[in-house]
Amino acid sequence: MKVLICRDVSSLKLESGNNGKFDLALKDTKNKVDSSIDSLVNSAIGDIRENGYAIVEGAISSTMASDIKRALAPWLQGKQMGRNDFEGFRTERVYALLDKVPQVASLVEHDVILRIVDAFLPLNYLLSSALAINIYPDETPQRFHMDDGDGAMNVRRPHPPIGMSAIWALDDFTSENGATEIVPGSHKWDHERQPDERESITVTMPLGSVLVFGGNVFHRGGANRTGIPRLAITPQYGPPYMRQLENMTLAVPPTVAAQYSERVQALLGYSVDSPGFRGHVNGRHPRLLVDPHYKGRKYRKDLPSS
Repeated sequence: MKVLICRDVSSLKLESGNNGKFDLALKDTKNKVDSSIDSLVNSAIGDIRENGYAIVEGAISSTMASDIKRALAPWLQGKQMGRNDFEGFRTERVYALLDKVPQVASLVEHDVILRIVDAFLPLNYLLSSALAINIYPDETPQRFHMDDGDGAMNVRRPHPPIGMSAIWALDDFTSENGATEIVPGSHKWDHERQPDERESITVTMPLGSVLVFGGNVFHRGGANRTGIPRLAITPQYGPPYMRQLENMTLAVPPTVAAQYSERVQALLGYSVDSPGFRGHVNGRHPRLLVDPHYKGRKYRKDLPSS
């Protein structure tokens, strides 16, 4: 399935491998735009439930993709290649992106993507990881794996996704340059079944697109048989009761987090989980670390000051 969302809402369409191609002319009211985006989000959610993944094309403009790529350039010098075969000896990874490249926040909190993630993860979910992955020429394929702990948590399959992942294409993804390979339907497999390379498909998509999939789906980074690198950014989201892959409140300290929206701050971990107050700092809401004027979730002007 491919969902194409143009930033110019006068031209917005849905492509579905199952239902054919639909053009939605959006030339008048905001209600029509909202209704059409609702339809696209629902289609993507349905496809993830059925096949394990969905592709949103044109989620950001080529200009925005170029701006993010330009801001990333100082950290993409080919000097910090992977430390093992899984990271990729010919793959450059940049972690703690929100401490380095503020523009990445627009991907992390992209409204359409978060609405899709909302359908699968519990309230108050967190940003578990956000990294750039630059696959250089001559890189070999990864092994197939799942982002839901890859078996480390000893959760028997099949199970609902524990986390959700997005892979943003900052270059065109092709069959030759290391595009992600995914195994459709593998989120429904029994625990003992392992993927065969012939069961996978290559996710080809133009720059500005994003692949969204459950953490219970087998996938891998492909081989780069071209002469130029292939760049992607991958935010991963997880439940509020699990430790994040990246220690986000250390990777993005309060002085840096203060520049971001409340939603990004909450995703980083400057938030609490309800019911209860899981995530507090010294008995206080962690938002106070980034905003000393924060009044609290339940603040009411009619109550006496505390």
